[in-house]
Amino acid sequence: MLTVEIVSDLVCPWCYIGLRRLDAAIAEVRRGLPDFACEKRWRPFFLNPDTPPEGEPYLPFLEKKFGGPAPVAALFERVRAAGRPWGVEYAFEKIEVRANTLQAHRLIHWAQQRGDAARLVERLFVAQFQRGERIGDRALLVQVAVECGYPGEEVESYLASGQDSEEVRATERRFRAMGISMVPTFIVDGRQIVVGAEDPAILATAIRRALA
Repeated sequence: MLTVEIVSDLVCPWCYIGLRRLDAAIAEVRRGLPDFACEKRWRPFFLNPDTPPEGEPYLPFLEKKFGGPAPVAALFERVRAAGRPWGVEYAFEKIEVRANTLQAHRLIHWAQQRGDAARLVERLFVAQFQRGERIGDRALLVQVAVECGYPGEEVESYLASGQDSEEVRATERRFRAMGISMVPTFIVDGRQIVVGAEDPAILATAIRRALA
């Protein structure tokens, strides 16, 4: 069993594309190695660690960061164009709030202690980029978890507590200390590192090298 760690943030649109490209890379490797087994593990990253707990207005933040409405519109179009071949349609116009993602990362951390969190991660990306839902909101996170088959009362109790908050923050700091500053970053078997939402062929090469 080979492990691919995916360092990402749920408010990063390229991380959603990176997920699709990783899946394509795994499928490519399996065409040559039908018995290849791969475990995906999601690791936290905070693109903007200073985002307030309640979040912040989405467009004003981006316009300040990138220099106005025109650069942001161009960025949105580049991301949309990159996502279409992978079946990812972005609805940036629905996003009102840029979320603080600590609670969402905590939920993923909790889910991964119970098995594969891929369905949950996918649903959180859909919430953020296709539905414009507020993924920093506890009630929304409970709803998403229930949709993915997790017990609502248990999730609500966990999110209401501070459990694992410092562990999630410490994990994020550890990856920053490794020099990771761009997401997604893929760590294949703890040895091969691929930075960015790279072409599946590049990711597949990294996987094959780890298997060698």
